[in-house]
Amino acid sequence: MMTNDSAKVSYYINDDFYREVLDGMKDWENETGYASLEIQDEIERFLIRESRLLDQGRLEDWLNLFSSECLYWIPITPGGGNPLKEVSTAFDDRRRLEDRIFRLRTGYAWSQIPPSRTIRVIGNVEAWQDGGDDELRVRANFILSELRSGKQKMYSGWCGYRLKKENGEWKIIVKQVHLIDSDQGHENLTFII
Repeated sequence: MMTNDSAKVSYYINDDFYREVLDGMKDWENETGYASLEIQDEIERFLIRESRLLDQGRLEDWLNLFSSECLYWIPITPGGGNPLKEVSTAFDDRRRLEDRIFRLRTGYAWSQIPPSRTIRVIGNVEAWQDGGDDELRVRANFILSELRSGKQKMYSGWCGYRLKKENGEWKIIVKQVHLIDSDQGHENLTFII
């Protein structure tokens, strides 16, 4: 019996889903179809809120920004790579994001004892219409500072988003985090970028 409960199975991660993700990576070179200034402003506020929720550790509220069928992906290959053929730092569907947040909340996630403190700055936000007024492709640069166990680290790169309006609210369908040093070793990326 097929179930659509993402807590039990990743029913939507299939060959078509991978194909859409890989085809969508080509769109980052396409600069046509800029969203209106009104939508651009709305999306900037959305991304600022997403950053604040993560920095405040409000992970359940952050997860509510995602659609029920979503992907959070941190490729190791600069520019994206292929998740069917390469290892990723993270390739999390909705079920895996829920698992990650649950594990962080148990207090037994040794890689987050003590928990990371983060602060992010986002900028250079660009939004493009992607199949109508209710679907957007968004790109934003970020700088993230993490403090953990007395050591401060800096991460930077850009995030690519696919957003869709659901019941009047923007929801994240795909979030790709492109670290500028994605192909380098990282000690502890157990916090959410």
